[in-house]
Amino acid sequence: MSPLLQGVVMILIGLSGCIGYFYVSNFVLDKIIFPPKLDDQGRNINRANLVRPWLFLLPALLLLSLYLIYPVVGSFYRSLFNRANTEFVGLANYGALWNDSGFRTALYNNFLWVLVVPAASTFMGLLVAQLTDKLSWGNVAKSLIFMPMAISFVGASLIWRFVYAVDPNIGIINALRDTVGLSPMDPLQLPFWNNFFLMVILVWIQTGFAMVILSAALRGIPEDTIEAAVIDGAKPRQIFFRIKVPQIKGTIMVVWTTITITVLKVFDIVYAMTGGNFKTEILPSYMMDYMFRDDGRATAVAFVIMILVLPVMIWNISNARKEMR
Repeated sequence: MSPLLQGVVMILIGLSGCIGYFYVSNFVLDKIIFPPKLDDQGRNINRANLVRPWLFLLPALLLLSLYLIYPVVGSFYRSLFNRANTEFVGLANYGALWNDSGFRTALYNNFLWVLVVPAASTFMGLLVAQLTDKLSWGNVAKSLIFMPMAISFVGASLIWRFVYAVDPNIGIINALRDTVGLSPMDPLQLPFWNNFFLMVILVWIQTGFAMVILSAALRGIPEDTIEAAVIDGAKPRQIFFRIKVPQIKGTIMVVWTTITITVLKVFDIVYAMTGGNFKTEILPSYMMDYMFRDDGRATAVAFVIMILVLPVMIWNISNARKEMR
């Protein structure tokens, strides 16, 4: 069977299955579980209507349980065993993580990334969105700034390897140092600061994403509020920080949260640039390193990453609910 015909057949089977499921489930609900008896017809209809939404949600809930809940529970369960899953070790893997200086370094670096990258990307995106909004060539500038979003993390890392190259004829940083008579140096081997050189790559990529979302939010601000502020004598800086920013606060939080989750999952940049050497290890690269060793720490690291993501998600959901009230 050709791939095209196979795809069409699978679509038809899926549609038929969905239609059949809803028809059969509604038939069972209305005719068998809550039959329309004359003496209790109104009450049965109300009961069926209370259950009916769960019929529509049931397939999605089952899929979420299969692809989200089960992997989480299964990962935690496997983190309590050794790598071969033959010996129960309890929380020994987590204790080994905490006692490992490499894990503490990776955790510290991750907090640095979470603090710097979302804030810098969101601020730069908001700044660019504001500055280019009224320019005649603003769309061209936005397109150029958004372009790094089309590049993979590995591709962006390879581009920035040339920027950080030790050879002054290639690396921009060492070319500038050479012009003032300083000797070449490798930015990726500078303790502490090399983490920030890696963060620049992700900020360069994510600024375009933040700019697009925040630019749309800025254009959605009612002109009446801005005109009223101008009439009251507000300066451009006051209009931006006191009128515009408060009205798009929800969008800013969504952008910040999305970039934060991306930061907690980033692996490619560190792996392609330094391989986690020179104290640039972060949790995903640390987990990747232990996947090929003889213990079960990799699954424990994966569970730690999930725990770090949860507060961000809960906070974002709570803010979204407040915005909807």
